[in-house]
Amino acid sequence: MSKPGNQKQLDTLLQQALALQQNGALAEAEELYREILAIRPKHFDALQLLGALSLQAGRLDDGIAFLKKAASINGMHAPIHSNLAFALNAKEQYKEALASANRALALMPNFADALNNRGTALGALDAPAEALASFDRALALKPGMPEAWNNRSCVLRDLDRPAEALTSCDQAIALRPSYAEAWSNRGNALSDLNRPQEAEQSYRQAIAAQHTLADAWNNLGLTLVDMNRHADALSSYDRALALKPDSAEGHWNRALCLLQTGNLDAGWQEYEWRWQRNRPQAGRRAFAQPLWLGVEPLEGKTILLHAEQGLGDTLQFCRYAPMVAKLGAQVVLEVQPELMRLLAPLEGVRQLVAHGQPLPAFDYHCPLLSLPLAFKTDLASIPGNTPYLFADPAAVVHWGTRIAAAAGAASPGAAALKVGLVWAGGNRPHVPELRKNDARRSLALARLAPLLEVPDVQFFSLQKGPPAQQLAALSEHREASRGVVDLTEEITDFADTAALVSNLDLVISVDTSTAHLAGAIGKPVWVLNRLDTCWRWMLGRDDSPWYPAVRLFRQPTLGDWDSVIASVGRALAALAAVR
Repeated sequence: MSKPGNQKQLDTLLQQALALQQNGALAEAEELYREILAIRPKHFDALQLLGALSLQAGRLDDGIAFLKKAASINGMHAPIHSNLAFALNAKEQYKEALASANRALALMPNFADALNNRGTALGALDAPAEALASFDRALALKPGMPEAWNNRSCVLRDLDRPAEALTSCDQAIALRPSYAEAWSNRGNALSDLNRPQEAEQSYRQAIAAQHTLADAWNNLGLTLVDMNRHADALSSYDRALALKPDSAEGHWNRALCLLQTGNLDAGWQEYEWRWQRNRPQAGRRAFAQPLWLGVEPLEGKTILLHAEQGLGDTLQFCRYAPMVAKLGAQVVLEVQPELMRLLAPLEGVRQLVAHGQPLPAFDYHCPLLSLPLAFKTDLASIPGNTPYLFADPAAVVHWGTRIAAAAGAASPGAAALKVGLVWAGGNRPHVPELRKNDARRSLALARLAPLLEVPDVQFFSLQKGPPAQQLAALSEHREASRGVVDLTEEITDFADTAALVSNLDLVISVDTSTAHLAGAIGKPVWVLNRLDTCWRWMLGRDDSPWYPAVRLFRQPTLGDWDSVIASVGRALAALAAVR
């Protein structure tokens, strides 16, 4: 008669448990593994197999605990470290996941699963080129690995190679036709390629394969926005959040859609989820002082208001500083260095500080884009009075002289309409979401060529950055562009831009910081606006409650700049004729 718990009995139980696990009977297998561990708590195979089973069952914390215990008994088993990497990736602990994947590969250099898990960690750590190399090594070893094809598509998007990402998703789906995550990522690639109708089909395939996949519902909402179907998009975000209530991306996308549709009260509240996002990283500040969101009285207190996003955001929301000051607060405003001279006279600001410089003592803080929530801003209470920023009078005179001198040599006439042009926003290539927005809001100067033919208009370039070089290139073969005056080399900051713009009659700009600057100083500005508009321009209107001098020219369909330019051309010709 065999002794209870002898090796033969344990081996039999282990083989039975493994067979049950391989056949999908996870609960029965787990019961046997736990029976083995009750007899022998440090049974290595039972620990590591129960760890893998826990991961299969979606119990990540249990799986990590069992695998770590197994690794403490025998750290030379590569699959344990690879499984740990998988679980840590799922927990978004990417540095630890990378370390575990590297330990697995040190033990087994040609371990395809570990290479796949390493690639996932590298992609999340913003190393897409290294991640791609890791996925490619995995697939060279194991071409029939749908997970690696799918994960590879994600880093190809990060590398701005959406067509290849689409192909990679197709490879994954060919290997596993019901692969919901791959269908969803295929939709992402199609969205990058500005093919929203096809993207919608892919997301719906993902949902058909796995109706509980929150990411697919969330991504579907994004592509519905691209098709101007905002009510449907909100329903899709609601489905995503019902499945995954703590999804920062779901709340963020819902916030943008609510703000676009004018539901500001709910939108501002959802907008606070921006701090929980992983990509792009929000600029959350770790201050010891409490966050102020309109509750605590500020009489006699000092509050730090701080910029958190782009230059245009600062220009738009610095308007709240005087409102905070009227609550009795001493206002310290921290902004980007490029805005220091322009914002120095801003009403209500006791001290202006450039970002990166030492801060004075303060009692509360508030990011600029949380101020609308603090003041419970709705459509009726948007503080839309302009101007609230002003160019320096001496600088206005200086730039007026420069404009007159430069235009004298190129002007079609002394009475010509003076119009500033901006055709491209900044380029943020490191995150697909931002890169896609930047590409969609910008256009090549050559697309604006019909405007340059409008008579009795003198154009001035306000374009900065690499796209400014397009003016010289266009001038080589298009005569009308040779009359565009370019003084941007003399611009040192936004105070100079404000003084230059103050001497113009009109600014025509894509959705970028110069449009906000012109609006803030009360200069008429025509915004060339993409269909999937930034939330601040809302929907279905050609004006803006934020800036009375703004006129919006919207794309009727995604990417249709020709219609926008034709409308602007007609309006410009009419304005020049009146002038």
